[in-house]
Amino acid sequence: MATNGKANGRWAGIERPYTKDEVERLRGTVHVEHTLARLGSERLWELLQTDDYVPTLGALTGGQAVQMVKAGLKAIYLSGWQVAADANLAGQTYPDQSLYPSNSGPALVRRLNNALLRADQIHAAEGDTDTYWLAPIVADAEAGFGGPLNAFEMMKAFIEAGAAGVHFEDQLSSEKKCGHLGGKVLVPTGHFLRTLSAARLAADVCGVPTVLVARTDALSATLVTSDSDPADEPFLTGERTAEGFFRVHEGLEAAIARGRAAAPYADLVWFETSTPDLGEAREFAQAVHEEFPGKLLAYNCSPSFNWRAHLDDSQIASFQEDLAELGYRFQFVTLAGFHSLNAAMFELARGYARDGMSAYVRLQEGELALEEDGYSATKHQREAGAGYFDAVARAVSGGLSSTLALEGSTEAAQFRT
Repeated sequence: MATNGKANGRWAGIERPYTKDEVERLRGTVHVEHTLARLGSERLWELLQTDDYVPTLGALTGGQAVQMVKAGLKAIYLSGWQVAADANLAGQTYPDQSLYPSNSGPALVRRLNNALLRADQIHAAEGDTDTYWLAPIVADAEAGFGGPLNAFEMMKAFIEAGAAGVHFEDQLSSEKKCGHLGGKVLVPTGHFLRTLSAARLAADVCGVPTVLVARTDALSATLVTSDSDPADEPFLTGERTAEGFFRVHEGLEAAIARGRAAAPYADLVWFETSTPDLGEAREFAQAVHEEFPGKLLAYNCSPSFNWRAHLDDSQIASFQEDLAELGYRFQFVTLAGFHSLNAAMFELARGYARDGMSAYVRLQEGELALEEDGYSATKHQREAGAGYFDAVARAVSGGLSSTLALEGSTEAAQFRT
């Protein structure tokens, strides 16, 4: 499919190694609509063009996604690490090594979207349509859970769940590690480009302009599966491991080479890094932009960084704006949901173990104080949709229902505004 540039430039500079006829043949005769994915991807792309940068947090639950939007965030990140640790369909706690079922990520995307849809329905039923609830979700497809065919199916699953953007990385899926762990094994550059092309093909087949993000782990990966790709030759050491992998030189030059290679196939490029280093980020951005001016970049503002060990308060405060000036338009705190959930519960449980109900009342008082800023989960029955389903009951009973849930509830009696 030839590179094209619509009036809005959506596909400017994007390469597809397949034809329009091939896409049409793969679609079948029934064209399924993917409304949430389409609306989300269009909105995300618009935000990336109009905002200085799009800051997001990693959501672990539907409730967290709702609170993020209520607090003013415009997009949501879905981390594979968080899926592995506490939100996978195996019901297990795993490290970030692709040990969980591959449909777990799409399932969590669907859960977040369902929560956001419910929030939209609740507020619309109350006459409030000011908030755009369906914040675009950018999801982690890891290393694709296999080869290009697996990546094709993964992208389709995320689109069916309503993801707006999806990222793939250049690690070997069977040895995949968190970017901040050791032992990472890369696939050859050409293999990674096929993975990205497979993901793009899936989006085209689905008829959705999904935002595709390419991530490279070459900054800290020291192994590659093969020495056959000419693009990888400058980084080969000539050594092999007991498993048969080839050793490579890690570092920024390797990450730049991978980033440049991926740039024509992805909408954003991301190099995974181990420290919040603005100089490193600048060098990567400049190198990519030398060949691909204006290419959008993504940056992981990771909780794995010890931020204060590297930056002072003023540097931390300006870090995201400084990144944005370099072209890093999508910025995310991957594990925000995991850390905020655990820290908040530990703090409450510690206080409760020591002070009993006084500790819980302190939490409740904190919630009540947040109401003036738009927080509403204090009224948890209404937050979960009791009022919405009361409206359903009224509609089907002609307004004569005597079993409405919120009327006569403790919430209605004790938490009036």
